[in-house]
Amino acid sequence: MTDGMEMFPLIQRLDEEGKLVGELGVLSVADIKETYETMRFLRRFDERAWNLQRQGVIGTYAPFKGQEAAQMGAVAALNQHDWLVPTYRDWAASYLRGVPLEHGLFFSKGHPSLGDIPVGEQVLPAQVVIAAQTLHGVGVAWATKLRHEAAATVVTFGDGATSQGDFHEAMNFASVLEVPLIFFCENNQWAISVPLSRQMHAETIAQRSVAYGIEGYRVDGNDYIAVANLMHELTGRVRAGEGPFLVEAVTYRLGAHTTADDPGKYRASEEEDLWIRRDPLLRLEAWLRDQGELSDDDVVAIDVESERKVEEILATFHEALDISPLVLFDNVYAEVPAGLASQRAQFEARVKEMGA
Repeated sequence: MTDGMEMFPLIQRLDEEGKLVGELGVLSVADIKETYETMRFLRRFDERAWNLQRQGVIGTYAPFKGQEAAQMGAVAALNQHDWLVPTYRDWAASYLRGVPLEHGLFFSKGHPSLGDIPVGEQVLPAQVVIAAQTLHGVGVAWATKLRHEAAATVVTFGDGATSQGDFHEAMNFASVLEVPLIFFCENNQWAISVPLSRQMHAETIAQRSVAYGIEGYRVDGNDYIAVANLMHELTGRVRAGEGPFLVEAVTYRLGAHTTADDPGKYRASEEEDLWIRRDPLLRLEAWLRDQGELSDDDVVAIDVESERKVEEILATFHEALDISPLVLFDNVYAEVPAGLASQRAQFEARVKEMGA
């Protein structure tokens, strides 16, 4: 059996102790400090979103704690002409591409504003159907190629998606059509409760690129410096006409699959403790402190500002909840059928009767 880990060695620049084992590459110290501040803010948002679900304010929510470096690094090199096609957990990546974080809350609430892509932003709405967005990513990338646009497309998905037929169809189409696309797999080790070892016999996801005749890479997904540098290289190459590529970002979800999940039923505490020590946020913090770029006072100030920004997001979210329930009938048909119009009228009368 071919050793996938030898074929695709793990790319790393910042080790688990926060020690630099490679070059900063295209990043500066200022870039890394800004990334740390943003990552800490995103972590706080994620925690508050979880709490909102527990309070009954929103529905099921998929936390991204532990995967911030992978998501932020995935889009670090994208410009205004490039596209992001995200999965349902990737609110950190979408945020960096111009999608307000309250959209993540709208998503869990079933709010009609969810599908509103901010004008001018090249990002698709979050996809829940596992691996379906890989096909959408191929379509977007193919369109940019047909238009002769120097644009890169990044489609994100989890390890569980690589067991879906859509993923393999997308890989085949992308390779045959040679589209400017980067398949970015956030391998967080678990497809809900199914470990990677039960999902496939191969040692790595990256080696699946071989069957489709494309290049694959395996990177430490908790090392922002490594992910960002790799994506800078690959986005430049796809804009120049190369690609597609497959990237396996080895990471871990430190929380549950969703708020409807209890990972304690299938994950060992020893495994979780191991990955807590690999937390991407703590890794960046250790390096910045070692460089004299971060102090306890700095962390306190960042947390205060993060809390302020999160409160603004929550205020915007709560204000948006004051909408008429009649929106349930909107954006369903271009021409409303008589039967549906009748139901709407009956529902409207009932709403008025109840004083809603």
